[in-house]
Amino acid sequence: VLSLGGRAVTIPDRPSLRVQLSHTAHLRCCFSATRGAVETTWFISIQTVNGTSAPQGVDQRDNHVTVDGGNLTAAGVMCHTLILREARLNDSGLYQCFLNHSALQHSVYTHGTFLQVYRPMVKILDISESTKNSILTAEAMLLMVAVLLHGTMMLCKTKKLNQLKKKRVKEEEENIYEGLNLEECCSTYDQIQRSLVQGPYQDVGNMIMEEEEIQLEKP
Repeated sequence: VLSLGGRAVTIPDRPSLRVQLSHTAHLRCCFSATRGAVETTWFISIQTVNGTSAPQGVDQRDNHVTVDGGNLTAAGVMCHTLILREARLNDSGLYQCFLNHSALQHSVYTHGTFLQVYRPMVKILDISESTKNSILTAEAMLLMVAVLLHGTMMLCKTKKLNQLKKKRVKEEEENIYEGLNLEECCSTYDQIQRSLVQGPYQDVGNMIMEEEEIQLEKP
């Protein structure tokens, strides 16, 4: 809302507008004034690479630019329309109306409308929904097969590693007994067992013989 000679000037600009490349764009700025005519000029602000922007007048001599003389609505609001036919990419920017009135101490800009001209995405393959669903189903099946194959390969690899581990342990056990002479081990074992069994009986026999000798020596 701008104050103009003690009266209100309402500017309900559209904040933004997106238009496809080579289509027509309609930009409006509206205001209300009760006394005198308001001189209206369209300006565009294009942001530069360094982030700065400065308003510059719209070239009405361009064939694809049309500016009407303004239409007064039933509510007493004056609206000016800027028409860009076959919009170009470099038409993107902030469009504002520059208002000049004798009752204004300083000329003012409206809030403006940001115009974005975009290039539509081009479909490389124009396929139907049923075909898309079939492709997605096939991809899901391939993914499932890949997962199953990977799991099977991992199981086989684990099984083979376990077999190699068991084989290695068996070979190590065989290497432990490889340098031993089993016949010597058996004979040594038999001698130990024989000494354990015969030892007590030999001690008893020796004791009996010693007692008999002692009795014979007595008068």
